[in-house]
Amino acid sequence: MDAALFTMTALETVFLCSSSAFITLQAFQFFTLLGWLYVCFVVTYLLGWLKLRSTANVMVFASPLSWFNIFLYSTILLGKITYAQSSSGSSPVAGSGTTTSYRPIFTVPADADNGANVLPTIYDPQAVDAQSVCPGYKASNVVRTSSGLNATLKLGGAACNVYGTDIETLSLTVQYQSADRLAIKIVPAVTDASNASQYLLPDRLIHEPTIDADATTTSLMNDLSFQWSNDPSFSFSVYRVSTGDMLFSTMGTKLVFENQFVEFASPLPENYNLYGLGETIHGLRLGNNFTKTIYAADVGDPIDCNLYGSHPFYMDTRYYEIDPMTGNLTLVTSNVTNTTADYISYSHGVYLRNAHGQEILLRPSNITWRTIGGSIDLYFFSGPTQPEVTMAYQQGAIGLPALQQYWAFGYHQCRWGYQNWSVLEEVVNTYEQFQIPLETIWTDIDYMNQYRDFDNDAIRFNYTTGQEFLSRLHASGRHYVPIIDAAIYVPNPENASDAYAPFATGNATNSFLTNPDGSLYIGEVWPGYTAFPDWLSASAGEWWSNTITDYHNKIAIDGIWIDMSEVSSFCVGSCGSNNLSMNPVHPGFNLPGEPGSIVYDYPEGFNLTNATEAAAASSSSSMQAAAASSKAGPTPTTSTSYLRTTPTPGVRNINHPPYVINNVQGDLAVHAASPNATHADGTVEYDVHNLYGHEILNATYQALLNVFPGKRPFIIGRSTFAGSGMYAGHWGGDNFSKFLYMYFSIPQALSFSLFGIPMFGVDTCGFQGNSDEELCNRWMQLSAFFPFYRNHNTLSANSQEAYVWSSVAEATKKAMAIRFQLLPYMYTLFYLSHSTGSTVMRALSWEFPNDPSLADADRQFLLGPAIMVTPVLVQGATTVGGVFPGVGKGEVWYDLYSQAAVIASPGQNVTIPAPLGTIPVYVRGGYVLPMQQPAMTTTDARKTPWSVLVALSMEGTASGELYLDDGESVTPNTTLYVELTASNNALRSFGRGSYNDSNPLANVTVLGIQQPVSNITFNGAAVGCNVNYNSSSKVLTITGLNNATAQGAWTADWVLAWM
Repeated sequence: MDAALFTMTALETVFLCSSSAFITLQAFQFFTLLGWLYVCFVVTYLLGWLKLRSTANVMVFASPLSWFNIFLYSTILLGKITYAQSSSGSSPVAGSGTTTSYRPIFTVPADADNGANVLPTIYDPQAVDAQSVCPGYKASNVVRTSSGLNATLKLGGAACNVYGTDIETLSLTVQYQSADRLAIKIVPAVTDASNASQYLLPDRLIHEPTIDADATTTSLMNDLSFQWSNDPSFSFSVYRVSTGDMLFSTMGTKLVFENQFVEFASPLPENYNLYGLGETIHGLRLGNNFTKTIYAADVGDPIDCNLYGSHPFYMDTRYYEIDPMTGNLTLVTSNVTNTTADYISYSHGVYLRNAHGQEILLRPSNITWRTIGGSIDLYFFSGPTQPEVTMAYQQGAIGLPALQQYWAFGYHQCRWGYQNWSVLEEVVNTYEQFQIPLETIWTDIDYMNQYRDFDNDAIRFNYTTGQEFLSRLHASGRHYVPIIDAAIYVPNPENASDAYAPFATGNATNSFLTNPDGSLYIGEVWPGYTAFPDWLSASAGEWWSNTITDYHNKIAIDGIWIDMSEVSSFCVGSCGSNNLSMNPVHPGFNLPGEPGSIVYDYPEGFNLTNATEAAAASSSSSMQAAAASSKAGPTPTTSTSYLRTTPTPGVRNINHPPYVINNVQGDLAVHAASPNATHADGTVEYDVHNLYGHEILNATYQALLNVFPGKRPFIIGRSTFAGSGMYAGHWGGDNFSKFLYMYFSIPQALSFSLFGIPMFGVDTCGFQGNSDEELCNRWMQLSAFFPFYRNHNTLSANSQEAYVWSSVAEATKKAMAIRFQLLPYMYTLFYLSHSTGSTVMRALSWEFPNDPSLADADRQFLLGPAIMVTPVLVQGATTVGGVFPGVGKGEVWYDLYSQAAVIASPGQNVTIPAPLGTIPVYVRGGYVLPMQQPAMTTTDARKTPWSVLVALSMEGTASGELYLDDGESVTPNTTLYVELTASNNALRSFGRGSYNDSNPLANVTVLGIQQPVSNITFNGAAVGCNVNYNSSSKVLTITGLNNATAQGAWTADWVLAWM
């Protein structure tokens, strides 16, 4: 073989291997059998390929397979480009050179979103330690008040001005505001030229707790004690009176209070247990080597970084071993505990009411809190248990969560990539065909006209077709929710056809953020250059409400999904101010599915379960990465330099503050509205950035009240703040199709329980990357026990609806059947959360507070007090380890499937069989669960007969409750509250309220009956029913109660007895 022939053969071999790998992957993604057929074809062909090479033929592509692959490769690539473009609107924005009816689309340069190169202060070797150079403060003029004390704090020496201008004089206010809340506020005593820009968070934006009306008497019972000292400088401490334990103390540190930097610190016990401080993808227990940044960021769910929401609240739980002889308490500082010892725990909560960017440094022996502005507005909640801490936090500080409509607890389906109404209806119909319940269909930004809010694509999502589809959808008892982004397209002034009414009306009413000079602040989001609603203006709320009402008149939406609300912008600063003639523009990055951004990522272990497809994906991914690297060119070898700023006395540097928080995006202006974006009242975004998502949720809530008078608004939002649960639920953002992220969904949900946002769920099966059958099987079952249950994934990734894989369809139906049975229980939990602040999803340690071994348990969870879920969270597993809290100390657990009592030892990590398609679920003894039957929608489920599951405790008792109303009214005309108690071989039902539910009681199942039963009475009289007793599982089943309760299971009180 001569050199030319060898070279041509080598080139063709490389092409054949890479193209065949790519085509194999695409074939498998489209249809598995097609993939195998292609593989067989290639293998058979290649066996005789070399025979086609002749010494006289030096063409690069001598093999017919090469030409065949070229044809297939070109066809697939063209199809992907077309698909990506068709998903982006009738005027596609897929890159430079793509055209609309107006002109070619301009792609914004990627470096438009590059900010200054800043180094977080915690990593900066040149950073100054404020504690070593600042003088602290001295307290004077201390005056006791009826609720606490007031004092003046003066700088204790020469100003250090390390990260801002020191505030010379501060005002301290301490208030015992209630029986369980202590407030400590430190603010500038006066406002003058040196601190005129100091921002103090107003009550109109975030509720400021005040003294309760009955605090004069109740505060005397407060278990918290405030103490202060001036030795060597001012410090304060908070103690628990009942135990003498110091909960928080700045003693030994200096208070630093500057116009752009506030710092205070406290020691913590060894191996402390802190929870909260969101939003972060992290384990439930925060650990003692972690820096938590709070700054709302549009970023796709990196681990341990600041994300969308801001929740400056934590709960601290401390365990004590009880001496059996003396009763003395010893603080537990080890992660190893004794299963035979007795323990008790005390929990308290701490909330810093501050909306600025923050860092909380958790170190082995202390916590340090740093903010880049605002004040010290601290609230301590005494507990001493998690339920008491959480309820006090919500009732006294941030507000109680909204009660959701009943249909919100059904199953929701969405994806980025549903191209038109017909595709949407096909998804709905396919769920129906597979007999998988579906409550709500959602649309991502595909439905919009060039990604513009409140404006449907005229061809793919036109209003007439949409109205017809939604009429059929609503008739079937289902619902529709679209996405709305927090950015409004600014039309091209040189293109008359680009007019856009939502912007015109908003701009005419001064409803948008401005630049410092008063001109319109124009950033960039999906549609191109955009403006951002100014929620601090007097007009924005009314404009937003009117715009939503107008849109609802065109399309009968049932709720709203708020996205991009950090607020996000794809460029630094007002980049569109001088570029509007280019609008619309394409973002400076590829959309998923566009050339260079084909989705090749798969879950862990995919190479073990789908080796051929995984190999093809890996090969194609490597090719794509190599192409991107080649396009990017060589990496610069210049040394890194960082922007460091120094304070100017009396002047704030809001774009580049001297103290650099560890923001995931670096510069505060990257991928966000710039800190100097200005609100109508003169407030700059620097001071309220973390509130943007909260305010848009508030505005949307008020708007939907106008659209649906008297009905509870349904809203799911991305960026949240303390108190956002009053308006909306939250989903976990752009997670990944990974088993790891399925695990993280549990601590994320539990954290939001602490934050007062119980309506939480994640993108089931994962948003980014391709899911696979095993992951989706496990995740669809896990999410069935989350309050918000939605499947959603990214543009161009593999479809992952529940019916895509047969095993996933069956697993989903199995888990959904349980969810539907538990809907009355879940709805009751939400009513209690809405009315008292109790939690819905619960950590094991919250329900069993005296077991220190559960302090970091976040792979199991409870739904309310009665249901425990133990999911498989790792690839390839067919068993799962789980503990059964309280066993050996009076608790009994029942397997929901077999209904038999679980046999386990105290502290034992039991190996539980969990083959694919099964999620272990357990019922806690001592609870009564009213249930209804599965159906295709929640509306139909509410029409099914009732059943009651009684799980007896070791003592043979159980209790439960049921709340019923119309499922939609903000203030229902009638309600019904039913108490159910079991004891002495009888189940009693007692109701209060006039809401009429006419469904009969069909059956009662009692778990833990130790002896056979032969006689059943209903209200003292014999009743015609069927009785079955299983002597092996100890389960009593009573069926055929319909006639005895024909007027409704709860219309009258009753007693069901067995002997």
